[in-house]
Amino acid sequence: MLRAKSFFDFSDFPHADLFAAGPYVWSALAELKEYMNKYTYPSLETPYLPPGKPLPETVVYHGGNWLSGNHLVIEYGDTTKGKLIVHDNGEILKGASVLMAGAVLLGDRIDIGEGVLVESGAMIKSPAIIGDCTEIRQGAYLRGYCLSGKRCVLGHTTEIKHSIFLNDAKAGHFAYLGDSILGTNVNLGAGTKFANLRFIPGNVAIMIDGERIDTGMRKFGAILGDNSQTGCNSVTSPGTIFGKNCMLMPNLTAASGYHPNRSIIRR
Repeated sequence: MLRAKSFFDFSDFPHADLFAAGPYVWSALAELKEYMNKYTYPSLETPYLPPGKPLPETVVYHGGNWLSGNHLVIEYGDTTKGKLIVHDNGEILKGASVLMAGAVLLGDRIDIGEGVLVESGAMIKSPAIIGDCTEIRQGAYLRGYCLSGKRCVLGHTTEIKHSIFLNDAKAGHFAYLGDSILGTNVNLGAGTKFANLRFIPGNVAIMIDGERIDTGMRKFGAILGDNSQTGCNSVTSPGTIFGKNCMLMPNLTAASGYHPNRSIIRR
């Protein structure tokens, strides 16, 4: 019941191997650091990316090469729909990614996929893996060990650490995600917060059908199965697990533990 395959569709997710080990859906969080530490990252050696400083100009990444955006024409269409288009003397640079002036990359273990947009004011700390056609919005703060699939939104003034976004997951506005997993097509309402640390010291435990399961993790936020969503200004307690197609209504707090498929939390 609590295996990852019961929560997520991995058919087009580039990092499905991360979820292969361990008996529980949260096992991927325990494996995330080792997985990302072993990952092969492309080189960030270029004068266009001053380490730890805001980019002085917009930079384009295409075909393994870093280019100044000054002589390029950029169409800022819907990134998640592949509408971010870069032109070089009339030629479309297919799959080009854009890092806008003012973005900050800290560390050398950062992988930017194709068609990615990183807006001004975003900070990405390594390690980070950003999937194709993902949008990292202004003020986003990626604190390390952040992994996103394809067509995700890591939103405006959203803080993310040690978390996984499957394809098409979106945390668009003012959210906090720590030690958490968003399934395919999950959407977080503005102001959603995932609490990940108990007031009382000790590991986060999950109560399921009267059985207490020790997750082995001191920090554990939330896991949302495919197509689940939260309303604005909602909160999840440490160790909250939603199955597929669940809803947390606005201004409410979800209790820790397992909420089965199609649960609607109204109070």
